This record gives sequence, structure tokens and C-alpha cells, in this order.
Amino acid sequence: MKTLFNNYVNTFKGLSKEVWWLALITLINRAGTMVIPFLSLYLTKSLNFTLSDVGWIMSAFGLGSVIGSWLGGKLTDKIGYYKVMVFSLLVTGILFIALQFLSTFILFCFGIFLVMLVADMFRPAMFVALSAYSKPKNKIRSVTLIRLAINLGFSAGPAIGGIIITSLSYGGLFWVDGITCVIATLVLINVLNPKKAKILDDVTTENPKSAYSDKAFLIFLAAMVLFGIVFLQYFSTMPLYYKDAHYLSEFDIGILLGMNGFLIFVFEMPLIKWLENTNFTKSGLMLFGAVLTGLSFIILNFTNWAGVLIIGMLLMTFGEMITFPFSNAFTMDRAKKGNQGEYMALYSIAFSIAHIFGHNAGMRMVDALGFDNTWYIITGLAALCVFLLFALRQYLNARKRRKEKVIEEETEILWI
Repeated sequence: MKTLFNNYVNTFKGLSKEVWWLALITLINRAGTMVIPFLSLYLTKSLNFTLSDVGWIMSAFGLGSVIGSWLGGKLTDKIGYYKVMVFSLLVTGILFIALQFLSTFILFCFGIFLVMLVADMFRPAMFVALSAYSKPKNKIRSVTLIRLAINLGFSAGPAIGGIIITSLSYGGLFWVDGITCVIATLVLINVLNPKKAKILDDVTTENPKSAYSDKAFLIFLAAMVLFGIVFLQYFSTMPLYYKDAHYLSEFDIGILLGMNGFLIFVFEMPLIKWLENTNFTKSGLMLFGAVLTGLSFIILNFTNWAGVLIIGMLLMTFGEMITFPFSNAFTMDRAKKGNQGEYMALYSIAFSIAHIFGHNAGMRMVDALGFDNTWYIITGLAALCVFLLFALRQYLNARKRRKEKVIEEETEILWI
């Protein structure tokens, strides 16, 4: 047991202190966004909005996320990640506090759009900072540490939010959300100032390549949108399936969903460290992760045995643990050829697009076609994602072979 624990701890070694600080800031920020899980309840119960109104507000939420990610990437390339992160965290805190004072439908749509626009400027800037503060060999594990922080934040946030609602009302959520963003800003200013922090991988490109002209990256983005749509079903339609098709209680559903976060916390870092030491390519690992995630849906149609839900959750969790860190690392590698902020922004936007369409499409399919047919369609989308990742791997291999052939021919000419 002691050996296992020491091996687990060793997977975290070698990461820079700046990466650990960035993980803490992310944890504070994500734990602080506790308004989000309770937003639909707040809108229907406190503001008496209809479900149709809530749907439009969530569309404004997603649109703000897309534009914010794009703008964050542009500004990161123009003025640097540090200024963008400070601005985003501080202004998001102020906007969260102000959001509680908006009570009409139009104002709330605009308010939540503005909040998400400013809040999601943080994501591409944070990933560029993560790349700068990580040694090249540690970047995948650095991303994994940030994912652990995000998962812990999302796990703690709803629990704390429930306590705040009970003791302070919904208004207390907005105040706490705003204050935690300000606290995260103060931590960022004190520990990650570029004049004091140690840059380990400062990437500069004289003639940066646009992400929009990077064919391999565009194939990858299309695959990530599909993967995001498939993955998000576990947090929208799947809980309904647990309740309506398998008659699980809210407590049982919470345990199943909680298993996802627990497995990620325990296994992701050791798994990633082991995979880094293998000969698998990033594109190959992403493909495998997408296969596991797709399988987690199709197996649900094979049996009514309740245990299949646990197997499905295990397949999805390990698919997620493999796909997300290596997809992020793939983006960082491509970004070295061009504008880092633009690359990281497009990566964030891919999942924002998945949020806009994934939840809504899944709910509509379940309503019109039933769960079984919906899982077949979702599996089909996962298969299309796998096909695109396979095409990406073939394209990259072909490019690599062509480059090796050119080098070989140039070497022969030199010998002659």
C-alpha cells in the first residue's frame, strides 16, 4: 500500500510551482462558479421564467462562451496571457455579483452572455500560460493536474452552493461566486506575475501560422466537436435515462456521476504518466479514448441489467481520461507553429459549440425517438469522431513520411 501511494505521489513530481499555483487558481475559480449548476432552478423558481425562456438564456450562455473563447485567444496573442487572465477573473467577479440584480428576460439574456464572454476569455489564456510554465516533457501531466483541479472544483462547487442556498438564498451564490473570482485574481497577481514567475518554454514564432490554415488541426477540431457532443450526454440525457429507464433514485444517480470524478482523481495522473512512456501517438490515444466513449453508449442497448450502467460509466471515464489530456497536448504542439492564443481559443470553442448543440439535441432525440434510438445515434456520432481521428493519424503519418523522404533525398545530394 505504501509503495502504491509513493508511486501515485511520484506522478506529480517535476511539475513547476507556477503550474501548481495555476491549478490552485483554477480550483478556486471553478469551485466559485457554483451559480451555474443551480441556474435553471434560480431562473424558474426565483424569477418565474418559463422553460422556453431558460432554453434561450442557455443559448445566450453558450454564445457568450464561444465569443469569449475566440476573443480571449485574440487578446492573448496581442497583449499576453497574464493581462487577459487578470482582466477576465476580476471583471467576471464583478459581473457575477451584478447578475443577481437583473430580473427581466432580455436583461438576463444579455447579462449571462456578457458574464460568459468575459469568463471564457480566461480559458485560452490559461492554457497558453500553462504551456509557458511547463517543461515540454511535463506538459501532458500539467494539463492533467489542471483537469484534476477543475474536477475537484466542480465537485465541491455544487455541494457548497447547496449549503449557501439553504442558509443565504440564491443571492448568496452570486456574492460568493464574485468574491471567489476576486480572490483568484489576487492570488494570480501575487504568484504568477511574468516578471517574477519562471518561464520554462517561451515559444516565439517569427512567421506564425494561422490555425485556420492548419488542415490537420481543422480535422482535429471537427473530431473534438463530435466528441464533446457525445461526452456531454452523460451530464444531460444520461441522468434522465438512469431515472426513467432504470428507476434509479437521485442518490444512486449522484453516486454514479460521483464515481466519474473519483476515478479521475485516483487514476488519471498515473495513467497519463504511464501512457507518456509508451510508443503510442497522441492521435492514436485520442482515437482509442473516443472508441471507449462510444462503446459506453452502445452497450446500454444490449441488456436491461443495471450493472451495465457501471460498465458504461467506467468506459466513458477512461475514454475521457485518455482523450482530454492528449487532445490538449496535441493543441499545444500545433500551437508552436503559430499563434498560441488562436489555437487554444479554437480548442475551447470546439467544446463551447458542443455545449450549444449537445444538450439540446440529446434532449430532443430522447423526447422524439426514445433512449435506445438516441444511444444508436450518439454511438454513430462517436464512430464519425473515431473516423476523423483515424483520418488525422493517417494524414500526420503521410506528412511525416514525406518529410523523412525529403530529408533522405537532401542527404543523398550532399553525399554526391
